[in-house]
Amino acid sequence: MTDQLNTPAMSGVSASDRKAVETLYRAFTEGVDFLDEAVTSDWQDIPLAPGQEPGRDGMKPLIKAFQAAFSDLNIIIHEMIGGPGRVAVRAEITGTHSGEWFGIAASGREFRMPIHEFHYVENGKVTHTWHLEDWFGWLHQVGALPAADQGDAR
Repeated sequence: MTDQLNTPAMSGVSASDRKAVETLYRAFTEGVDFLDEAVTSDWQDIPLAPGQEPGRDGMKPLIKAFQAAFSDLNIIIHEMIGGPGRVAVRAEITGTHSGEWFGIAASGREFRMPIHEFHYVENGKVTHTWHLEDWFGWLHQVGALPAADQGDAR
């Protein structure tokens, strides 16, 4: 999250939109109850994760599982840009794979995963989120996939 050591580049993002987005990320690192403060009850998280139900309440079990799998999770926001009601975020997730995640047993390995997210915000709450995470890279970092062959690529 943002702190004195990590002040992200900010451009065109209102204070209330920034607070909503940062509070969404706090739900992952500090507790699922922050989700109620950050997003609308009918929040659209696009794409949904496997087994995730739509809306704010559909995300809560996923966040709890995420926290169990990555107990030292940290989200570092590098940049936020936006305009009225829109916020784009470039960030990264860091942590240790300390619990099962989508059928992959804990490896005990540390990882860094870039994320890019785009949010719509209305009345101080996130209404829609589109996101892109590098799960392929994460699978390599935790040892769930073999290293890429450096030979002839076809």
